[in-house]
Amino acid sequence: MSISLAVAIYFLIWWITLFAVLPWGVQAQGDDGAPGTDPGAPQLPRLWLKLVWTTIVATAVFGVCTFLYVNNYVTLDGIAALIGMPG
Repeated sequence: MSISLAVAIYFLIWWITLFAVLPWGVQAQGDDGAPGTDPGAPQLPRLWLKLVWTTIVATAVFGVCTFLYVNNYVTLDGIAALIGMPG
């Protein structure tokens, strides 16, 4: 796997993980009845903490995927056979 491919795959995993991590621990302003604000807006978004958790989770997922790919546990031919395409 080339460095540029690894960076691209990590970026995709990180971005998808970000959207999974964003709702963690969110309390909406509408829950407390804050006047003049959107009821769905978070009270304290804690974006830096969510970026750290995103990086931790994405690094773990990338590590597992890289391990599986490097040790040939998952191959393109195996995926093609799994979905019924000729290899």
